[in-house]
This record gives sequence, C-alpha cells and structure tokens, in this order.
Amino acid sequence: MSLEEKYQHLQNILSGFSSVVIAFSGGVDSTLLLKVACDSLGADNVLALTATSPIFPSYEIEQSTLLAKEFGVRQQLINSNEMELADFVKNELQRCYHCKHNLFSLFLKEVAKTDCKTLLDGSNLDDQDDYRPGQKAVIQLKIHSPLLEANLTKQEVRALSRQLGLSTWNKQPFACLATRFPYGNRITLEGLKQVDQCETWLRLQGFSHYRVRCHNQLARIEVAPEEIARLLEGTLRLDLVEAFKLNGFDYVTLDLQGYRSGSMNEILPET
Repeated sequence: MSLEEKYQHLQNILSGFSSVVIAFSGGVDSTLLLKVACDSLGADNVLALTATSPIFPSYEIEQSTLLAKEFGVRQQLINSNEMELADFVKNELQRCYHCKHNLFSLFLKEVAKTDCKTLLDGSNLDDQDDYRPGQKAVIQLKIHSPLLEANLTKQEVRALSRQLGLSTWNKQPFACLATRFPYGNRITLEGLKQVDQCETWLRLQGFSHYRVRCHNQLARIEVAPEEIARLLEGTLRLDLVEAFKLNGFDYVTLDLQGYRSGSMNEILPET
C-alpha cells in the first residue's frame, strides 16, 4: 500500500468510531493519531489523556498541552504513580509491561466515566521489532492501535506528519526517563531528576536527538552522529562537564555510536 492508501485506511478506521479517547504523550505517533482523529471525527468527539509522572520530562507534558490546544481538543492530565509500583521501581526486564499495564488500566477507568468506550494508543508497525514488553499490556487490555492497524511504520508516520504540517514530524522518539537506566538498576526519584536536568541542558543547547544514559555515577551521552563534533567544540564540552557534575555525575562520557533508540536493549540475549 502507498502512504496515501495507508492514510485513507487510517481515516476509515477512525471514522468507524463515534468518539474516541486517545493516550496522548505529545510524541510523534500519538500526535499524528490525535490530529487525524480530530479531522475525522471532529475535536469535540475526541479526548486526550496524558500521564504526568516523574518518569516523564516536564517539557514533554508542556508540549502535549500546547498541541492539544492547537488542535482544539480536550485534554485531561492523570497522575500515573509508577514510582509506587514495586515491580516498576525494581527495573527488571518486565518493567515496561508493569508500567504500561498500570497506565492503561488507569486510562480505562477514566474512559469508563465518559460516554466513549474506546481507548486508542499510538503504537506503530515498527514497535513490534524491538524488545517492547509493554505491547503485551496493550494487547491484554484490548487497546486499539489504529496506526498499527493501518500498517504505518515510524518513517511513514513522520512522512505523513510532515505532509499534515505537524511540528512533531522530526521530533526524537518519546521514551520515559526509566529507559535511561540499565535493567537491574533501581529507579529512584533522584536519578530521574538527575537525568531530566541533564537532558534539559542538552535540549537548551539546541541538540535535536539525545539521551543521557545513567550508569550509576557515570553519564553516557548519546547525540545524533552529525552532532557529535559540535558537542566537542570550544567551551561547550567544558560547560557540559560542569553542568553534568553539578547534577550529580562523577564521570561524563560520550557514546561514539551516537543516538539510537532502545540502546539499553542491545545487551539483552536474543530469544
């Protein structure tokens, strides 16, 4: 199918509902889903549910609110309380499953209070390729994934977002801050804040794709390969080291492979 045919298929899927509730993070996928749902059903028939939590950068939540206002859609913020879940805080291999199951269970309770009974999420076709135990929760709780149903890949989601004039078309993939910690390293509020502040520093310096991976007292920085040279230029490197140490890291390193989504999964054994 061509991109235009997949777009038409997505519109047909959404038009089959009278109203929908969308799990909305403000990321590339959920923003496209929200936009097409508003266009297909009318913004009055769409509700965006957005989780607030220390595991989500405050900047992302602010951006989701701006996007919801831009689309003229109602948005409801819900505290997802992951840090109260023992199975999440332990950060074992099924962390993402426990997180997603908790999140979507909370969302479903909110959906039950509305006239709409359909909850949608922004999973796409490529989400089936990486290690993503959270997808199991999506299936168990019978959450609809229209982008996946329309066979849209991440690249196609970006291309379609660009065609529709969405500012998120080239945004880096959204991932909660818990993904910055190696499996087995306990998730703490202090560690989440530390990573959030360091990534905020990189964003304010104009880096477009970045991650700060936390290996205890060592920060492993990933930026886009084409941005690595800039990170080492002039006083920027020294300013970075100072900022990261002020935020609690003893050692600051640069990953020469550059930014890549899900790099913490690279050492997992193949199954």
